[in-house]
Amino acid sequence: MKDTFRLGRIAGVRVGVNWSLLAVAALLTFGLAGGRYPIEAAGYSDGAYAAAGVVTAVLFLGSVLVHELSHAIVAGREGLRVDGISLWLLGGVTRIEGEAATPAAEVRISGSGPLTSFLLGGLFLGFAALADTFNVADLAVAVAAWLGTINILLAVFNVLPGAPLDGGRLVHAFVWWRNGDRLKATVAASRAGRVLGFALIGAGLAMFAYSGAADGLWLSVIGWFLIGAARSEQGQAQLRHALDGISVADVMTPDPAVAPGWFTVQAFIDNYLMNHRHSAFPIEGWGSGLAGLVTLSRLRMVPASQRSFVRVIDVAIPLDQVPTGRPDEPLVALLERMPGADRKALIVDDDGRLVGILTTSDVTRALAHASLRTPAPAAPLP
Repeated sequence: MKDTFRLGRIAGVRVGVNWSLLAVAALLTFGLAGGRYPIEAAGYSDGAYAAAGVVTAVLFLGSVLVHELSHAIVAGREGLRVDGISLWLLGGVTRIEGEAATPAAEVRISGSGPLTSFLLGGLFLGFAALADTFNVADLAVAVAAWLGTINILLAVFNVLPGAPLDGGRLVHAFVWWRNGDRLKATVAASRAGRVLGFALIGAGLAMFAYSGAADGLWLSVIGWFLIGAARSEQGQAQLRHALDGISVADVMTPDPAVAPGWFTVQAFIDNYLMNHRHSAFPIEGWGSGLAGLVTLSRLRMVPASQRSFVRVIDVAIPLDQVPTGRPDEPLVALLERMPGADRKALIVDDDGRLVGILTTSDVTRALAHASLRTPAPAAPLP
């Protein structure tokens, strides 16, 4: 899930929006303006209902953002780095690098979101009650009441016990606290998430079959997403466990040759590529030092007819888009900053000097070595 555009930084956290969120906003606007509000607050113009729908959609998305910001702020206070927040089709995601140091810290980080949503719901419902008491416009009361109800439902849904929901992280914290094993806690939370996902799919399909309500299909989509996300979280936890204690310096390719970026692609292939067995090459600009990273996949993108005219630097990944790390940091920490399956990063020391490169092959080799370090199960007694 990628950000289509960015809103900037809020409370120091980068916030991005995926295009799918616009579809949610449109559905909310039309659904409320064309269906719910004319029933709950009759007698207004179509323009007033449309305006109320837009205001509701904006405030709801703002509520989701506040929910995620609470996670980010508490995580920052617990010493974790927050990469950013993405708002998309199914709500929001806060990208936090690393893991909480203790079960109590995880409870504080995970519980902050639902608590925030619950408080927002109470505020909106309280405003709706006061507005109704003082005979404020019925349409304003309907907007506040809907926002209050949906925020409380959001809080309740998020504390359901299954990864990747906040409730799943609370399960993780509890199991971790009880047995002291972070990996077992992740497995338990992931299993709970898959069970919850299948339950939501079944309930959604039953709702659709019984009443034909589209809400049932939406519930099934959420369940399907939960199952996939729970499996992904378990896989990431197993990766972190396998690479525990391994530093970047342990697996990187040290002192990589820096390629001349001013070569044409064809000259690079003929005079440089064939003499080295790497799949990624740091490149330098003419008199400008390190300029980026070129990979075999980037070179293949250049048609053979144009390889004598296109320079390597023109197809390389710019330096500011290449993840960087330090030799002494944990390998897992760097992997979290390396997007996609085509993992590649430059390793620099504290003085900014290039000392190594990390690629998918290095990571695969590290995992193979880590599997050999894992004790084999004991043979059964005769």
